[in-house]
Amino acid sequence: MCGIAGILTSPQESVSLETLHDMSRTLRHRGPDEEGYKTLEGAALGFRRLAIIDLSGGAQPMCNEDESLWLVFNGEIYNYRLLKIALEATGRHRFRTQSDTEVILHLYEEYAEHCVDHMRGMFAFAIWDRRRKKLFAARDRFGKKPFVYFRTPHGGLVFASELKALLRHPDCPQTVDLSSIYMYLGYQYIPSPRTILKDVFKLPPAHWLTWSVEEGVRRQRYWDLRYEPKEPLAYPEACERLRSALEESVKLRMISDVPLGAFLSGGIDSSIVTALMARQSSRPIQTFSIGFEEDHFSELPYAREVSQLYKTDHHEFIVKPELVDFLPTLAAAYPEPFGDSSALPTYFLAQMTRRHVTVALSGDGGDEQFGGYARYRDMWLLNRLGAVPAHVRSLLVRILSGSSLWFLNAATRRRLLRALGASAMPLLPRYYQTLYCVLPEDQEMLWQTGHVATFQAEGLNAVQLLENVVSDYKPEDWLDQLLYVDLHTYLPECLMVKVDIASMANSLEARSPFLDHVLAEECARWPSTWKFCPPGQSKKILKDTFARDLPAEILARKKQGFAIPVKDWFRGPLKGFLKEVLLSPKALQRNYFRKETLERFIDEHTRGIRDRSPGLWALVMLELWHDQIKK
Repeated sequence: MCGIAGILTSPQESVSLETLHDMSRTLRHRGPDEEGYKTLEGAALGFRRLAIIDLSGGAQPMCNEDESLWLVFNGEIYNYRLLKIALEATGRHRFRTQSDTEVILHLYEEYAEHCVDHMRGMFAFAIWDRRRKKLFAARDRFGKKPFVYFRTPHGGLVFASELKALLRHPDCPQTVDLSSIYMYLGYQYIPSPRTILKDVFKLPPAHWLTWSVEEGVRRQRYWDLRYEPKEPLAYPEACERLRSALEESVKLRMISDVPLGAFLSGGIDSSIVTALMARQSSRPIQTFSIGFEEDHFSELPYAREVSQLYKTDHHEFIVKPELVDFLPTLAAAYPEPFGDSSALPTYFLAQMTRRHVTVALSGDGGDEQFGGYARYRDMWLLNRLGAVPAHVRSLLVRILSGSSLWFLNAATRRRLLRALGASAMPLLPRYYQTLYCVLPEDQEMLWQTGHVATFQAEGLNAVQLLENVVSDYKPEDWLDQLLYVDLHTYLPECLMVKVDIASMANSLEARSPFLDHVLAEECARWPSTWKFCPPGQSKKILKDTFARDLPAEILARKKQGFAIPVKDWFRGPLKGFLKEVLLSPKALQRNYFRKETLERFIDEHTRGIRDRSPGLWALVMLELWHDQIKK
């Protein structure tokens, strides 16, 4: 796992090696073990290495035999050994190292841009072709590894693993994109290809990019998941295939020349990964869990149960509200504003884990593959409610809006009215009601006059992101459609960003066995009822397949997620901090938001009138980002 950077110049520009060094130094946390640089005609490549495989032979930038291609690579190619054997069998390739990095170079020689079709893994890499004066870059299918870039005024290209590195280049655009903040407040993250800065872009997942002076930037998707046609398969056979595929996926991700362990939350996904690792290891594996003083948020008892069953070397950490002093550091770790509050425990989990191992396997991706989120159940209920005749739903709205139901508090009435309203919507606008961070109507109150009208003129709206995802392909089944949307939005843009930044800030490599594209392609074509079985059983096939491997309590428990008790903290120990950050003169002088609306949101939350913690957390992290990164 590493950090990469590069500067490609037009004939009117020159490469500053000092600038490249400065960019690479900001990525030291991603690669503390080594650094490397290569200056070529029209290009300069920088690299920071976290050594995982072939500790003595994997130095970068790396070239092919005749030095016509130069590569910088961040990630792991799990099937590199098989690929190497196949490439050597052609008689056209000679290898000098045992690293997966060198395999990428020879794959590119053999297949050009289609090299990515052969890779199983997580990656962001760039290859400079000296003869053609052309760059080829690519990002993995699920967006586990980042790649950001911008065009220089004279048509050159600058790229890096993180936005912070780009900011060290004198030509990097500096203007904050308010439209990106609008999307951020809607979803708690900024979706690709946008970044927080105008004219700076992310390479989207499952895309490759080329650049040359003559052609500029070209970008193309190379992979997508399909849910049809459904495979004619007996359920018991599917269970056998699932077990075999996950066993293989875990085995591939246990390839390492440094110590490795597992994140263990006590949920079904991480428990399965732990079980499979334990069965394939000759010695106890190390597991790592994080919890809270608030019992209803802590999953530690379940993690301990799995640890005891598989006799792991288990480690725990407790997150406490006084750790708010750490929030500016957390904000600085993320290259752009990031509004998912679970970034805090994820960071501390990675920090604790890195004290013991260099690589950790996780259960990420199980929910998106097998229908594990509670919001899928909520959508099924809304689908059923939507089947109720419209006049009956209208009557219920009038009753809930009246004063006769004195026994319902305001929050309950609001939830019921929102559910009735959502049930009348099409699928994706309805789904957004289960995802939002700050609702569109609240954003209209929040922004200073004129901003929202500008966003609307640009065509931005709350469900635009979801609708764009299915513009070219829309699965037929309602659950498949939601899984497809999440695999293209929430998973790569939120979950993978959270894990990548939190782990790499602590020089830890995180691997996700559930996010193997071969496994994903297999499971996508199974009936959705094998995943979510109405009225409420989630991950049915996963639980059935691994029923004999896990305690009954783990299989039966409801999904808890990795949320922190931010609602309670903002009403208690962090109440003063909340006001101090959002209502400071410096924050208000940015002229983004109305002071009176911020005061109203804070007051409604702290008095218990309405839970606004997701939006308030996102606003806090936005302001802290400004303080730490974009002062």
